Amino acid sequence: MNNTPPNVIILYADDLGFGDLSCYGANDIPTPNLDKLADEGIKFHQGYATAATCTPSRYSLLTGSYPWRNPNAAVLPGDAAQIISKEQPTLPKMFKTQGYNTGIVGKWHLGLGDGKLDFNKSISGTPNDVGFNQSFIMAATNDRVPCVYIDNRNVENLDPNDPIEVTYDWDKAFSDVPNGRSHPELLDVMYDHGHDGTIINGVSRIGHMRGGQSAIWNDETMGERFAEKAIEFIEQNQNTPFFLYYAMHQPHVPRIPNSKFRGATPHGVRGDVIVEMDWCIGQLLNKIDELGLKQNTIVIFSSDNGPVLNDGYKDQAIELNGQHKMAGPLRGGKYSLFEGGTRVPFIVRWPDTISEKHSHALINQVDLYHSLAKVIGYELTEDEAPDSEQQLEALIGRDPYGRESMVLEGMQYKKVFRDQRYAYIPPHDDDFICQYTGNEKGNMSSAQLYDLFDDIGQLNNLTDAMPEKVEQMQKLLDDSIKNQKTR
Repeated sequence: MNNTPPNVIILYADDLGFGDLSCYGANDIPTPNLDKLADEGIKFHQGYATAATCTPSRYSLLTGSYPWRNPNAAVLPGDAAQIISKEQPTLPKMFKTQGYNTGIVGKWHLGLGDGKLDFNKSISGTPNDVGFNQSFIMAATNDRVPCVYIDNRNVENLDPNDPIEVTYDWDKAFSDVPNGRSHPELLDVMYDHGHDGTIINGVSRIGHMRGGQSAIWNDETMGERFAEKAIEFIEQNQNTPFFLYYAMHQPHVPRIPNSKFRGATPHGVRGDVIVEMDWCIGQLLNKIDELGLKQNTIVIFSSDNGPVLNDGYKDQAIELNGQHKMAGPLRGGKYSLFEGGTRVPFIVRWPDTISEKHSHALINQVDLYHSLAKVIGYELTEDEAPDSEQQLEALIGRDPYGRESMVLEGMQYKKVFRDQRYAYIPPHDDDFICQYTGNEKGNMSSAQLYDLFDDIGQLNNLTDAMPEKVEQMQKLLDDSIKNQKTR
């Protein structure tokens, strides 16, 4: 391996499924830049996020801990307090100890401040307080207020004479600000469920916002804006080792592609924003090449959870999906305990280090913390990244096996135990079908066991045929919940 510390870039998509890229089988969604990344690196067929929803997976990626160990690691509103404490070890803090400059661009969704958040003042409790030297983010998601960019600690372009007010309480909604319920005639895209709050740029959001008009983002240029900021960070730090976490918003709702990408696929705006995402990544990778950084830069691409069609807006994602299989051969998607909820695209490029093109090793995003620590020569403390396994050999294609097992999460801390061959879903008291999205959440009052070697689509429940395996998997899950690894 090269003795010069490598730069590290994590490219993180939002709600992208296992089958959504052309290199993973999406024949009519062109993703040439990610296809090239996969061709020059290694493509994993069993790469996982820790959870089937966004905040929990992002928490795991940055802390090396399963999300259900933190009761606050659930999908957050845009005014939530930061759920990573300033004292907690994090991935960017680890890089900083080794002399790296660290940056985040894009979606944060891990909370801001200490619970008394004022968007009109310098914010204490941002990515800058948990290890990032530079940050340019949205507070939560593009369907939640406040719809503004936060540059390090301050809202960008905020007029102090037009202060921002935010609430997620309908009883406190601002009567002088149009919302989706009261003024549907102002909408460019109709909401379907839960997205009927303040109308911004013709789209009603989750929550209510008043003021801050000079700071409102432009949805159509968001992808390009984040790409420009990511490239700017690389240019500024090209002469020192850097770690960049570039967390894109595509293909999360509302799906509003730049006009130059509309009609890029037969699948409407959902397909189009995936093409837009690929273009943004291409801009960044081209800059890496231009600056001569390619050979000594590790690039990791993945997604925070599986896919969804209708996630709050009537944007024709269902009608135009056609025969496209967002999760490939997998069952389920976002919010699901089935494989489609957490098995996601996972690509790694490290020139002159990776030789294999494909891997079936079992690998989880929570392992990036410990594995990258190995790369940069950092020794984890005893209580740091408790669930992160050192899987560097698997990450670079030299170990075809990877993890023995892992604990995955559907919604609200409901768990799955996955070993090298089987997926075990214990009984969970909740809906089987998500009433809003139509996705299979997968909850049943009885246990489920699937052989993923012979039944990747999880159609044949083996609990009656293999009671001893069910008992073994339940015990392993119980042990995993009870224990945290020590170094």
